[in-house]
Amino acid sequence: MKRMNPRWKSPTMWPSGVGSRQPCPRESALRKAAISGNINALPHHVPTGRSVRVFICANPDDTEAERNALKEHVYPKLRDFCRENYGIEFQVVDLYWGADPEEWDSPELQRLRMKLLEECLKTSAGPCFVGLVGEKYGSIRVPGEVESAEFEMILDAAVEAGLDTHILEEWYCRDENSVPPAYYLKPKAQMLKNYQNSMESSSAAKTKNDKAWRNVSEEIKRIFRTAVLQLQEKGTMKSAQAKKFLCSALEDELDFALGKQTPAFLRKCVCYIRKIANFDRFAKIPDMTRYMDIVVGGDRVMRNQESYERLLKIRDEFIPTVVAASNLRVYSSVTHCDMKLGYSQEVESNYVEGLCKQFYEDMVDIIQATVQQNLGTETDPLYDEILQHLSLCKSYAELYQFKTESLDYIQEYLLPAKGSRMSPLVVYGGPCTGKTLLLSEVAKQAYTWLQQEMGPETDPVVIVRFIGSSLLSTDLRTLLQSICEQIAINYRCLIHFLPNKIQEMKELLINLLSESSFHRPLVIVLDALEQLTDADEVRKLWWLPIHLPRTVRIVVSTLPNKHGILQKLRQLIHDEGYYVELIQRDRKVCSQTLKQQLLGVKRKVTSGQQIYVNEALAKCTLPMFVNLIYREVVHWRSHKDVDDRSLCSTVHESIEQLFYSVENKLGQRFVFRALGYITMAKAGLTEVELEDILSLDNIVLGDVIVATYLKNPLRISYDLVARLKEELDGYLVERQVRNVTLMVWANRHLHLIAQKLYLSNEEDVHQMHSLLAEYFLGAWSGGRKKIFTYDNNHFTSLNISHHKNPHQSHEKTSSDKYSYDRQTPEQPWVFQCNLLEPDIFFVNHRKMTELVYHLTRSGRTDDLMFGVIMNFSWLYTMIKIGQFEKAVTDIDLAYSYTQEKELKFLATTLRSIKVKVLKNPASLSAELQQRLLPVVTSLPKLRHLLLECDKDGPKYCSIVPLHSSMDVTYSPERLTLCSSYMQIVEIVPTLAPNIVLVALEDGSVSTWDVESRQLQRQIDTAKSVVLGIRLTTDEKYLVVATTKNTLLIYDNHKSCLLSEVEIKGSKQGGVTGGVAFINGFTLSTHHALAWLEASKEVNVIDLLYGWPLYQFHCWYEVTCVQCSPDGMYAFCGQYLNTASIFHLGNGDKLATVTSEFSGGFVKSILILDTLSQMVMVDNEGSLSVWNTKEITNPRLMEDYDCRGDDSEVVGIELSEDQRSILICKARSIEVLDTKVWKMVEKFKAKRTERFVAAVLSKNGQSIVASMENTSSIFVWRRDSGQCMASLIEISGAIVKLIKSTHHNLLLSVASSGVLSVWDIDIITAMSNIDKTGKKIQTLQLSGREDYVFTMDGSEAVHKWNFGTGFIETVFKHEGIVENCVLTSSGDLMVTSDDKSSQYIWQTTTGENIFRINGQKISQLLITHNDQFVVSLCEQNASRVWRLGTGHKVCNILVTLQNALITTANTFLVGSSKNKLLAVSLWSGSVSKKFVCDDGITIVNFKLIPDCPDCVVFITSTETVFIWNVADESVCRRVQLPTNFLKNLEDFQISPNGKVGIVSKGDENINVLDLHSGKLRLVHAAGIIWRQKLSRDGRYLVYVCFRSSDEDDEAGVVSNLIVMRLADGKSIGTCSLYKTPTFLSLSQRALNIIIGFEDGSIGTYTVVDRVDAALKIKIATSNSRQIVNNASQKVRPKCGNHSFKTVADCTWRESTEVFSRDSPINVSDSGEGESTTPTKKTESLQ
Repeated sequence: MKRMNPRWKSPTMWPSGVGSRQPCPRESALRKAAISGNINALPHHVPTGRSVRVFICANPDDTEAERNALKEHVYPKLRDFCRENYGIEFQVVDLYWGADPEEWDSPELQRLRMKLLEECLKTSAGPCFVGLVGEKYGSIRVPGEVESAEFEMILDAAVEAGLDTHILEEWYCRDENSVPPAYYLKPKAQMLKNYQNSMESSSAAKTKNDKAWRNVSEEIKRIFRTAVLQLQEKGTMKSAQAKKFLCSALEDELDFALGKQTPAFLRKCVCYIRKIANFDRFAKIPDMTRYMDIVVGGDRVMRNQESYERLLKIRDEFIPTVVAASNLRVYSSVTHCDMKLGYSQEVESNYVEGLCKQFYEDMVDIIQATVQQNLGTETDPLYDEILQHLSLCKSYAELYQFKTESLDYIQEYLLPAKGSRMSPLVVYGGPCTGKTLLLSEVAKQAYTWLQQEMGPETDPVVIVRFIGSSLLSTDLRTLLQSICEQIAINYRCLIHFLPNKIQEMKELLINLLSESSFHRPLVIVLDALEQLTDADEVRKLWWLPIHLPRTVRIVVSTLPNKHGILQKLRQLIHDEGYYVELIQRDRKVCSQTLKQQLLGVKRKVTSGQQIYVNEALAKCTLPMFVNLIYREVVHWRSHKDVDDRSLCSTVHESIEQLFYSVENKLGQRFVFRALGYITMAKAGLTEVELEDILSLDNIVLGDVIVATYLKNPLRISYDLVARLKEELDGYLVERQVRNVTLMVWANRHLHLIAQKLYLSNEEDVHQMHSLLAEYFLGAWSGGRKKIFTYDNNHFTSLNISHHKNPHQSHEKTSSDKYSYDRQTPEQPWVFQCNLLEPDIFFVNHRKMTELVYHLTRSGRTDDLMFGVIMNFSWLYTMIKIGQFEKAVTDIDLAYSYTQEKELKFLATTLRSIKVKVLKNPASLSAELQQRLLPVVTSLPKLRHLLLECDKDGPKYCSIVPLHSSMDVTYSPERLTLCSSYMQIVEIVPTLAPNIVLVALEDGSVSTWDVESRQLQRQIDTAKSVVLGIRLTTDEKYLVVATTKNTLLIYDNHKSCLLSEVEIKGSKQGGVTGGVAFINGFTLSTHHALAWLEASKEVNVIDLLYGWPLYQFHCWYEVTCVQCSPDGMYAFCGQYLNTASIFHLGNGDKLATVTSEFSGGFVKSILILDTLSQMVMVDNEGSLSVWNTKEITNPRLMEDYDCRGDDSEVVGIELSEDQRSILICKARSIEVLDTKVWKMVEKFKAKRTERFVAAVLSKNGQSIVASMENTSSIFVWRRDSGQCMASLIEISGAIVKLIKSTHHNLLLSVASSGVLSVWDIDIITAMSNIDKTGKKIQTLQLSGREDYVFTMDGSEAVHKWNFGTGFIETVFKHEGIVENCVLTSSGDLMVTSDDKSSQYIWQTTTGENIFRINGQKISQLLITHNDQFVVSLCEQNASRVWRLGTGHKVCNILVTLQNALITTANTFLVGSSKNKLLAVSLWSGSVSKKFVCDDGITIVNFKLIPDCPDCVVFITSTETVFIWNVADESVCRRVQLPTNFLKNLEDFQISPNGKVGIVSKGDENINVLDLHSGKLRLVHAAGIIWRQKLSRDGRYLVYVCFRSSDEDDEAGVVSNLIVMRLADGKSIGTCSLYKTPTFLSLSQRALNIIIGFEDGSIGTYTVVDRVDAALKIKIATSNSRQIVNNASQKVRPKCGNHSFKTVADCTWRESTEVFSRDSPINVSDSGEGESTTPTKKTESLQ
């Protein structure tokens, strides 16, 4: 085994490419043939392009009920079975189904049936033939074509027999173009009058024609039968020859399928025989003619004995003979008739029901026995890529007809030379010259040629790629990679790492080429170099090896004038001997080839017709043209009139002609849509898909379905698809991709013409893409019915001559809407064989390939978003099959279509967890939930994905985050506008989230796309200095103010100047001597309002016409103007805190008001239109509120004085709901409530700091602000005043904040002139996470598991809601809290602090109901019955006291460490150096003890919950003891290995005491079996920090730190892992992005709570898929309420509760002193008089 250069790093694209492993010696011969390129050794369908195709052989009339029932109920189930278990299609070929009964015996249909029967027998991967035999033999067939000698002989015999042969002479015509000459049956359409129009006209004409044809066909059959029998009697015609005229289709098909077959083959066939007892006696009943052959003799109706005998011969002789020689399955049943009705519907239904069950079982049985599960291609993209190109190569090589010198020349080139090195051979030629077919033939023959030349022991390697035909062959990197891997496998080289750089990939290829030898020569065939994408300068061909080793040959093809590729090749390869040009051939040669082709199918043309053929060939001799001519002339009859218009003169015209002829044969609309769908599909369609899609298309159905056939399931008949394929054979070729065979156009020329003809109308194309999208979404699967409507006007766009609606004869049907099941299959992302093994699946590659493409093309953005992008299965599957980058690209694409910010966030999130999920795809759901839960309230559309993660995630990862405290990582979009912020005049956000308008002081106004950083358009204001810009609300007009005192009005979308208006104003006051510039301007819907500095006039301009309307005259100098939202009124703010109200429609002044704080000027006016209020804010932040219901007489409602801190106002904002007003001053931020007009929050800056700007979040619960000279954006919580996040702006200090209300975006400008766009929704999501601010030290869970209580080394205990993750209550203490215990219900909490105090709290109300002073407590415990508290002290005596009263029960005089109370509430067990003591809770004395020998200490001990009296402890001699406290006896002793306890970190015991878990701070988990003493080592994923055993002992939850040699995983600190102890399997893993400080596991449900260093907590639950019932837990957990309910998660008000300042009781040495006469009762537990602790009987409520 040779090793290639190992220095390259492996890319992530190939998750398990075969190049990374040695080929297995047992690889199948088929696989070996494929990988070495031996095309001739491959079967007709290469291994993956398989499907199960079953041919149904039956008489159409007597098996109609059976076939309908199978179609409706059984085939869909079998199709699902094949897709789910094998990833392949199940298809039934029943040409009678859906066909017009009058066509059942047409020669064309019978010929097609035999052809498809042969195909099914050859190509089906499983069962291939089912015979349904009843009591009817069926009639003989009307011959379609009879050789002239035979026909004339039959004609003579008929005349001799005295038959009237007039009808034969009329209906049959001699054709000399047949070789030998033959008589053919003339088309019905030509012979029957009115037939042509019967489809469009009334049904009466059709009935008439049908009757006429029945009479004709019966007469023809009678003549043939009589004459042939006579000839047979005479011996003139042999039996074999006569058989084709005398046997029915049923006999023919059974004979063909079952006769002369091997036993192995017959295992794939089934026959069902239905016999009806005493059937002859029912022949008179008219309905029975369907089920038996009859003859009418006079008045009598009898069974046709001759037919019956032939039936018996098949049924009772032929089939049993076959069964005797093989394993053919045959089922025979005898049905008994109803005495009156004969073979009634009820009798038939019973039979059909049984048949359906048996049919399903047999098919499943045969499929399981014959079809192999082909999971190889799922995990092996290289093998799949090779097979795709080989299947195309096979298809193309079959079309290669014209042997030329070029082929001989290439053959000579391929043979290894003993001489010097060689160069690649270049085949070039224009379109349709046959380059692809030639190269396919070369690739097919190369193996054989080399073996013939060099001997049979030679084992050549042939690699073929049709560039551009598959995803991996379009891009150079993936093309070279797949070629290198294929060479490496063939020559058994190990590539350790595939290179990242494309130049290194070329070096690898050149190194691999040198591996070839004379024993194993190498041939590489690359077709269509011009199809490569031009990244990395591919078209300069630097990557193509020019000097080849002696045993390597490369053949490439290209167009001569595309991308300069041929010219580049000529510069690289100078020798002309390496070039083969394909040119038009000689006309005579083509004519000869055409003759040979025709003779091959026993046809020729007359000499008269040959003249026109020669004329056409004189114009063009391209191989494709010759083939198209052959297609046309093969159907010419000798009497056909041909002229110079019969054949086209170019390839293009001939292809169009071919399509028109197919339309004429099969119906225009059907062909239009069918070929349209094939052309528009991204990778082609399978036969079954095309049938499904056309069955969903009402336009096609309306055209092809006869009115009487409207029934469930409503589908087109398969024979239409079969005929279409036959008509376009060679032009629609088959190509195998993954597990399917797709129909694609044979070349690009055909594709282009089909596109032009069938996809030119935009409306239809949109509708068709939409229908394909619905199909791949599975919208009509699972029995969902689709309405069938048929509208004649629907297709006018295609200029098709209208057929009349076949339903119009039935007035009812034309108006009604019907719904029918179209039987399309379910479309999951993966087909799962076994639900318990979710990682064994077949990917639905068809959906993967097509769905996104059609959704984007049809503009179905919601389906794209929720059906694909927000679908967990899609994401997981894409990652699992190595398509991570493609998934992210698809999300980016969807974002570009929808502009939904959720998609942008998702793409960023996925990029950040890439390393993690590629390494462990199963963790995807937990990783996503952790990151999405904090932002889901801000980005609500992510709820859908969260629900998907809940539903499907636990299949792969058992950890489900319930509440995530992960900090949201976020970076804004950045755009550099200029070198310094000083140059920026104004920035205006727009309705499009990524578009902003920027005005610079150089006079330019630019429209930028921030995301793509593209300048979209720019306006130059003729070098005027810009003062400001504004946009109207509809963004129609852009208004620019300049220093020339003009307003420029632009059309915003076209960027053209509409008008320029000068602003005039009063000259007095303000500016002395200087020129007054425009002081400000604002826009309403139709007006612009502007005023000059120190002016009392406001100019009103009409935006539409661009002229001044009027001036508003104010009392004082104007400082600000605000228009009402409806554009009716203008409010003008002035000096001396005055405001005037004007009517914008007529210019009238309506009112003027003045605030009593008249010192300053009006800084801003806010209009609260919901409350009809106007708010004037002055420059010092004072407010006056006016009621404007009566606009001419505003009333003062509120005056609010805010003049306190001598700092000016820098910004004012009204919240979206108009409930709050934010006033940002330089030194403080104030928030006012508009309901009560009171200040509700005030944030002050530090002495040295000043605010630049501040805005409110969408829900108004957070404030986002920036400070002077800092480069951060700060987020404050309004309720707690806590700074929740500070986001660094890397571009420099922030000088300006602008809020865009449309999309809740925040624009920040840095001093460096960089604009950043922040999403306020995501920023405020950061403030949704509660934190205490200090690391969580311990954590208690209430008994009901609904609340969590945490201690963080501060004076407070925090009570968190387990479901929502919010802090609900804070319990403040006098000192630092050291101990905290809860009663089992969680209603009472006992705490102690470092100030020697103990507190009893009511947790629901937050009240401190009792306080005890006097002793420093080292440990607090509560008995299991909630009656007593144990307070352990290190210095003084410890105490047991009654929780209900505070009274002492007893003192404990010994000091105990790590004490525990036994489950029976009898003893307090604790260690003391070398002793384990059990102290009685009743007396306080030591009742039991275990004393170790000298020098031995007790290291750790635990109680066993299920054994109340047992204690497990480990001593320093590394011995584990199980000690019974009651008996003071050692039950079991287990010796651990030496030095085992050196680093003992943790020790856990399962509840039943059978298993112990010991961790030593390394990467191993030690599982100790306490019964046998055996120690099992389980390797963990890293160094274990903490571990917890679940209450039931089934799971171990641990947190481990990453080992340092792992790749950086974007800030992952540690991992949370759940292990199932039964099998040691890790069933869930989840990254932790903060340092954990405490791990806790709930006792009832398996919930995990982790405390973090920053004072936040995370909650998780474990859902092992083995316990399906646990899944309900997520759905009902509180944290998911936010997902299930449309309403936003509402944060509860956090309650702060303080301690009692005066103690209720003080402890002295041995007594307690109460502050009142009698103890305070804190309990309503109604306990009895007994004061001794008892077993748990009642708990404190």
